[in-house]
Amino acid sequence: QVQLVESGGGLVQAGGSLRLSCAASGGAFSSYAMGWFRQAPGKEREFAATISRRGVYTYYADSVKGRFTVSRDNAKNTVYLQMNSLKPEDTAVYYCAAARGLLVTRKKDEYDYWGQGTQVTVSS
Repeated sequence: QVQLVESGGGLVQAGGSLRLSCAASGGAFSSYAMGWFRQAPGKEREFAATISRRGVYTYYADSVKGRFTVSRDNAKNTVYLQMNSLKPEDTAVYYCAAARGLLVTRKKDEYDYWGQGTQVTVSS
């Protein structure tokens, strides 16, 4: 059983930056592909970014490509999401998730464990 705890959310002005962290415990972190998803009010949870088990492969949603960077530190059991040039439409609850036995995946149904989420609010 893997526990995931996100942190780093907050209120930021448009054009600003935030760095989200997701600390994992209770499992072999390096054996999980990790993903970041987000959910805005009234909308479905959507894919933002994913990173492979050793950090070699990363994929992004078109809406965040070029602005967000996902990374991981397997020695610290932590995955990060650096978010730059934030826009009001990036406002959402951000969740990290762990997928067992996969290289990478964008599909939320393929993730086995989820964190509780952290709120990101971007003001215009």
